[in-house]
Amino acid sequence: MQIISGKTEFWLDRPSAVAIGKFDGMHRGHRALLEHIVEAKDLGLQAVLFTFDPSPAAFFSGKMQKGLTTKEEKRRLFRQMGIDVLIEFPMNASTAATPPETFIREILCSRMKTALIAAGTDLSFGDKGRGNCALLQQYAMQCGYRVEIIDKVFDAGKQISSTRVRSCVECGKMREAGRLLGVPYAVMGTVVHGNRIGRTLGFPTVNLLPPPDKLLPPNGVYRSQVECRKGVFGGLTNIGTKPTVQKGDHPVMGVETYMYDFDEDIYDTFITVRLLDFVRPEKKFDSLEALKAQLQKDIAACRPEKGR
Repeated sequence: MQIISGKTEFWLDRPSAVAIGKFDGMHRGHRALLEHIVEAKDLGLQAVLFTFDPSPAAFFSGKMQKGLTTKEEKRRLFRQMGIDVLIEFPMNASTAATPPETFIREILCSRMKTALIAAGTDLSFGDKGRGNCALLQQYAMQCGYRVEIIDKVFDAGKQISSTRVRSCVECGKMREAGRLLGVPYAVMGTVVHGNRIGRTLGFPTVNLLPPPDKLLPPNGVYRSQVECRKGVFGGLTNIGTKPTVQKGDHPVMGVETYMYDFDEDIYDTFITVRLLDFVRPEKKFDSLEALKAQLQKDIAACRPEKGR
């Protein structure tokens, strides 16, 4: 996948099927939209995703916005879906003020060679968000592209949205979040060295330090699944600051996972931790012995049965 990041001047070399948006969380609605432009590759078009960096919400608020997916996670998901070109267009005062008509003519048509645009019904772009599906259709014949409007996806009678997924994650409703996403909610990253307390207790763990802009569910223990270079393993994940063993005045937020039937060195390798169910809140124990006893109970209760 080609990534064009931080550039306002770029030109693609062949006709494109394009989707525009933030795509935070990559829920089932997003996937339906992106599958549409990936399928257009059979027509000889390249699948192109246009997004803004930072997001409009982060730019206009001037504050960091915690996302369901980080930039690196999005890149990996887009690559897995078959996107050919990812454009991370810089969002600043100048680009935010671009008239939507200019965006269509100069960026979509001239630079991206757009032949097909797949758009959700609530798409907005350009100065003050004035650009929409109706404007895209108005310019379609003049600019030589087709517009295909993709209907929203519903679950339990309600529209699936990033806001709805975010609410589930913030409340620790991981099973519901996974249903809306189509896959369990995930934290991705490179395994780092921890304090090795887990190993001394007989429960070696793998540790991730997610970036500050990654939205995490409430601190606690979660039933999980870990995908790494060695395969896919069931696990038990603690999200939080490990108050029983954490030292200092500035606790570090981490994602620590015990993987069932696994005791290999995977430091400095990339893993995906999928959060399946909330088990219990994070707790400070009076001693390491008390912590070990609770871990044994958690593992016994959550460990999948052999053969399942």
